[in-house]
Amino acid sequence: MLDLIRKKQKTLLVRVVFWVIIAAFVGTIFLVWGRGRDSNTVQTSVAAQVNETEITYAEFQRSYSDLYNLYQSIYQNNFTPELERQLNLGQQAMEQLIQETLLIQEAGRIGISVSDQELVDSIAQYGAFQENGKFSRDRYLQVLNYQRISPEQFEAIQMRQLLTDKVREQLQQGVTVDPDEVEQTYREENDQISLEFARTAPSLFESKVVVKEEDLQSFFADNRELFRLPEKVSLRYLQFDPARYEKEISNFAEEDLQRYYRRTLDLYEVKEQVKAAHILVRIPENADEATIQQKKELAETLLQQIKGGKDFAELARAMSDDPGSANKGGELGYFGRGVMVAPFETAVFSMKPGEVSELVETDFGYHIIKLEEYIAPGVKPLADAIDEVKAGLKVEMARRLAYEKAMYAYNINRKTGNLEDAAKNNDLGIKETGLFGSEDAIDGIGRETSISSAAFALKQGELARPVQTTQGIFLFTLKERKESRLPELNEVEAAVEQAYRKEKAKELASEAADQLLAAAKELGSLKKAAAEQKLELEETDLIKRSFGPFIPKLGSSEELSEAAFKLTTDQPLADQVFLINDKYTVISLKQSIPADMEKLDDATRQELQDQLLLQKQEEVVNAKLKELRDQSQITLAPELADRFGNGRS
Repeated sequence: MLDLIRKKQKTLLVRVVFWVIIAAFVGTIFLVWGRGRDSNTVQTSVAAQVNETEITYAEFQRSYSDLYNLYQSIYQNNFTPELERQLNLGQQAMEQLIQETLLIQEAGRIGISVSDQELVDSIAQYGAFQENGKFSRDRYLQVLNYQRISPEQFEAIQMRQLLTDKVREQLQQGVTVDPDEVEQTYREENDQISLEFARTAPSLFESKVVVKEEDLQSFFADNRELFRLPEKVSLRYLQFDPARYEKEISNFAEEDLQRYYRRTLDLYEVKEQVKAAHILVRIPENADEATIQQKKELAETLLQQIKGGKDFAELARAMSDDPGSANKGGELGYFGRGVMVAPFETAVFSMKPGEVSELVETDFGYHIIKLEEYIAPGVKPLADAIDEVKAGLKVEMARRLAYEKAMYAYNINRKTGNLEDAAKNNDLGIKETGLFGSEDAIDGIGRETSISSAAFALKQGELARPVQTTQGIFLFTLKERKESRLPELNEVEAAVEQAYRKEKAKELASEAADQLLAAAKELGSLKKAAAEQKLELEETDLIKRSFGPFIPKLGSSEELSEAAFKLTTDQPLADQVFLINDKYTVISLKQSIPADMEKLDDATRQELQDQLLLQKQEEVVNAKLKELRDQSQITLAPELADRFGNGRS
C-alpha cells in the first residue's frame, strides 16, 4: 500500500496541514476518560450494536476525541468542562458512529465499495504525510506512531469515510432545484418590511402597584418555596500552588521529554508563512483609463530598474505608495495565507526566496513583490523546541508534585481530619472562607464548582480528598454548615415585596397591552390607539426574513418575526400581543417592499441554486438515515444508555 502511494503522489495537492491530522488522532482519550477502564477491555468491549454490527469503546472514544479536539480548537480558552457537558459530546460522538454504520450497511446492501486505488489516492493527498510536496513513507509511519494508531487502523478509518461519502453521493444523485424554487427563495430573502409598534413595560407599572400587608402575606404563603434560604458552608483549607514547587525540578529524563513532546505536538506547529516586501503604485479611486495606464507604466519602469540592479528597499522608500511599509523599505514582515488579497497571496506563495514578481494588480493598484523567506508548514523537531518542551514539562511536573504532596497530606490526616498537621508539615498557612452557597463564588478562591461540590458532600470533621483547579490543589475541611430552610416573612420581606410588585406589574402591563390592541382594532390604527393611551409609537428599519428571529429595536422572537411577514396592507395589525424582552408589544405593518426580481442576476441565481441544492441533498440523506434507523435494531451499552437517557433507538 505504501509503495503504491509513493507512485501516485505526484498528482496530488497538499490540502491538510499537519495539525489537522494531529487534531483527528490526538491522544486525549486518557485525559477525557481517565484510568477507570482497562485498555484491552476498551479495545474490544461493545459500546453499541447497530443490527449485526458492533461499535467498540475504542471507536467511540476516538470519535469522542475527534469532537473534543474540534470544539477545543474552535472555543480555545473558552472550552470549559461546563461547555463540554452542554455540547453533549458523548451523545454527538455516538450518533456520528451510528449514522456511519447505517450508511456502511446500506453500502453493502446496494453494492457500493471502495477500491484499493481510491484508498491510496485519499491517503496520499494529506499534507501531513508529505515532505516537500511528496508522499513520505517515513513521515506517514511517524505521524501514525506518534498517535499510537497502526497503518491498518488508519486505513480502515479512511475506508469507512470514503464508503460513507460514496453512499451520500449516490443518495444525492438526481436531486435538483427547480427555477421556481430559486425565485421563491429569492423573494423570501429579499422582501422587506418595516413595522410600527408600541410597548407596555412592567417596570413602568411597579410604582402603581398597591402593596397591602394581607396580600403580601398571601403571596408569600403561596410562593414561600421561592424564597427558601439555601444551604451554606464555610471551609478551612490549604492551597498547594504548583509554582511553589517548580524550583525543585531541574532534571528531565529524555524519555519524559520525548513523551511530553509527542503529547503536545500541536504546540510546536509551524504554519506556512512568507516574509516579503513590496512596492505599491496606487491607482486612485474612480481613476480614468489614462491615469490607470500612466500608473501601470510607472510600475513597469520601477520593475525594470529592479531587474537592472536597483536596490529594492531603496526604491520602495522613494517610490512606494504604501505608507505602512515604504519607510521600512517595503517590508511586510511574516504572514500566512488568508491575510493578503487574493492576487497578492497567489503571487507571493508561488515565488521562491529571492525572486521578484512581475506586476501584480489588485484593487489597491500595481504591486512589485520580493519574496525574502518561505517557511513550509510542519512541526518543530524536538531539538528546536527543547526549551518550550522543558518549560511545559516543568509546569506539568510541578503540578504533579503539588498533587502528590496534597495527596500524601490527605492520606496521613484523613482519619483525624487534622488540617493543622498537614499545614505544619508542608509549611503552609491555613486559610478560611466565609459562608457560601453551592452556586456562589468562594471567598479567596472564586467560583470553583469542583470545590463547591466536594464541600457540600463533606461531613463535619472530615477531610476532603484533594481537589485540582487552575489555581492549584486544595485540601480542605468543613468549618461550618447552615442547612437550607424556609424563612419567615420578616427575614425576606424586602425580596418578597419586590417579587410581588414585579408579578402585579406584569399583570397590569399585559392588561394595558390587551387594551391597546383592542383600541387599535376598533380605531383601525395602532398610531391613533397609542396616542390615546399616551404610549410611544416606535418604528423599525426595513427588515428581511434573512434577519431570522432578531428584529432591530424590538429584539429576538421567532413568533413575532413569523407573524410580521404575514401582515399585509389590507390587514396590517397583528391580532395578538407579543412578550419580547419583558415588554408586551403590539405591532402593525408600516411599509412593504417586494423583492426586486430584476436584481436576480445569473450569479445570484447560481449561488441560491447551489445553496438550495446542498440543503435538499442533506435533507435526502437525513431522510434516508431516519428510514434506516426506523428499520434497524440499535442498542447501547447499559452505562451509555444511562448516560444518554435511552438504550434503544
